[in-house]
Amino acid sequence: MPRSIVPLDELTVRSYHLWETQWLLLCAGDYASRRFNAMTIGWGSIGSMWGRPFVHVAVRPTRYTFEFMQHYPTFTVSAFSEAFRPALQLLGTRSGRDGDKMRAAGLTPVASEKVAAPSFAEAELTFECRTMYWDDLTPEHFLDPAIEKNYPERDYHRIYFGEIVCVWRA
Repeated sequence: MPRSIVPLDELTVRSYHLWETQWLLLCAGDYASRRFNAMTIGWGSIGSMWGRPFVHVAVRPTRYTFEFMQHYPTFTVSAFSEAFRPALQLLGTRSGRDGDKMRAAGLTPVASEKVAAPSFAEAELTFECRTMYWDDLTPEHFLDPAIEKNYPERDYHRIYFGEIVCVWRA
C-alpha cells in the first residue's frame, strides 16, 4: 500500500478515538537487525511538549516490549483499519517471548522512513518517534484512588514520551 508523509502542521486525527476505540500498535527495536517487538496499546496521548510534537505511550515492565523500549532509542505507533482488529487482539495478548507472534498476526514489518524501529505495511497511519523522556508512574501520585484498581499486581507503567519525527498515511 503506498504511503505518503503528512506534514505535522497538516495532521488531523481523532485522538481519543485512536486510543480508546481503534487501538494502536507500539513497536520498538531495529528493523535492519530484525530485533523488535510489538504490542497493542490503548493508553497514551498525542500533543506538544517542550515545543515538540510527541506521542506518549505506557508500557508495563512485565511486557516483553519494555525491554526493547529500554534498549532502543526509537519506536513507532501505528493505527490500522477495523479489519486488523483480530491481529491487534493477538498482538496485545500473546508475548513475543513465546514465539513469532508477528507471523501469527499476519502483519508485514517494513522499514520506517526516519527511525530504526519498524513500521507495518498494513498500517493506515504511523507515527515515527525518537524517545526523549521516560518516567515511572508511582501510586503516591494517584489523586484518584480508583486508578489503583488498574494495578492489582503493582506493575506500574513506565511512560515514554517520543518526539514525532515523521508521520505517514497509507
